[in-house]
Amino acid sequence: MDIFTENLQKTAPLAERMRPTNLDEFVGQNHIVGKNSLLRRAIIADRLGSCIFYGPPGTGKTTLASIIAQSTNSYFTALNAVSSGVADVKKVIEQAKREKEISGKQTFLLLDECHRWNKAQSDCMLEAIEKGWIIFIGSTTENPYTSMTRAIVSRCRIFKFNPLTKQDITSVLLSALSSEKGLADFNAVVDQDALEHFVLTCGGDARVALGALELAVLSTSPTNGKIIISKQIAKECTMGRVISLDSDLYYDMLSAFCKSLRGSDADAAVYWSRRLIKAGCDPLLIARRLVAHASEDVGLANSQALVVAISALTAIEKMGIPEGLIPLTHAIIYVCMSPKSNSVITAMHLADEDVETTYNDAVPDHLKNTNYLNEKRAKYKYPHDFGGYVEQQYLPTEIKDHVYYVPSCNGSEKSIVLPDKKLQNIDKNNKK
Repeated sequence: MDIFTENLQKTAPLAERMRPTNLDEFVGQNHIVGKNSLLRRAIIADRLGSCIFYGPPGTGKTTLASIIAQSTNSYFTALNAVSSGVADVKKVIEQAKREKEISGKQTFLLLDECHRWNKAQSDCMLEAIEKGWIIFIGSTTENPYTSMTRAIVSRCRIFKFNPLTKQDITSVLLSALSSEKGLADFNAVVDQDALEHFVLTCGGDARVALGALELAVLSTSPTNGKIIISKQIAKECTMGRVISLDSDLYYDMLSAFCKSLRGSDADAAVYWSRRLIKAGCDPLLIARRLVAHASEDVGLANSQALVVAISALTAIEKMGIPEGLIPLTHAIIYVCMSPKSNSVITAMHLADEDVETTYNDAVPDHLKNTNYLNEKRAKYKYPHDFGGYVEQQYLPTEIKDHVYYVPSCNGSEKSIVLPDKKLQNIDKNNKK
């Protein structure tokens, strides 16, 4: 190692200096690299094909790709999909072909942010992957099944990385404090509650945790030859808990929010709404979902829920945040605590079925658009002439006895009484 390389390593960020160089040093992702796992077996046998690593940032995707290349005595080239294009990949492929012909050594190509490539860019690697000129390792924070081209995904093994656990992050920080590559020369001591704060606020991202620890150590003056990191210092060197979302987690949390509304759990619904908003989700999206569920899951059991939900949507639009989040939370709790009925959406779906399947849905003659005199001749009964309601056919003849809306026995809906003819048709349909 020359003096310039040594200086670069000394001035590199702590996260870079502490990057593991072999599988034994690698922390976390036991489901991927644990004993007898598919990936570890493939590495030991030197039979690892192209693969895609996806998961949150700071969980070891790039590090593991580098370890794999070193473990198999192969060449390793890294590109970023944001700043590289087809020409860069073709250059790597040509070089890899030459190296394989001359030395027989394989080349690993790591493509960071691989979901950013379009179909044309991705297709330039297909032949090289199929013929074994390169072993492709894609690294992405997005679900490759939805963000990448099917041709690439079908040729790769997919490995999902999870956020590092609290124990994993703690192990990484303690290792950095004692390692000569890390902060051992600073004689730093981190209080337990300060250590816990670093772990909590990093959001499972080792890079964030190491960055905060390094800042705390470098910016704190020693006392009696020791650098003491208290919880207060830890707080001053972090920006609060890192709360991020990938596409999978976003839809999972949105689903949890919607199911909590339906399940009448106000605590869970408020929590998931706040979790989404803290991660950068547009509150208008949550408000729009709330409006939908006010009809879908509450419906006529409490029609006021729809009014409250729309009022919250309007408040967000007119007031913005943070003030608009108060009526939004108000509406979320109101919808959760309302009696539930799905009669509205059930009626809509049943009507849809008949719309799709009814062959002859001609409008009955007495309902056709005409003038008042012709209406009388067509035997249309004007309901107000009969006190507001009169029995007559409104549906097409083919489905005249079909019933879509059936009131539930919940909330305000239990007071709704259907006409006798409707009740008879419900009984008739139930007996079929």
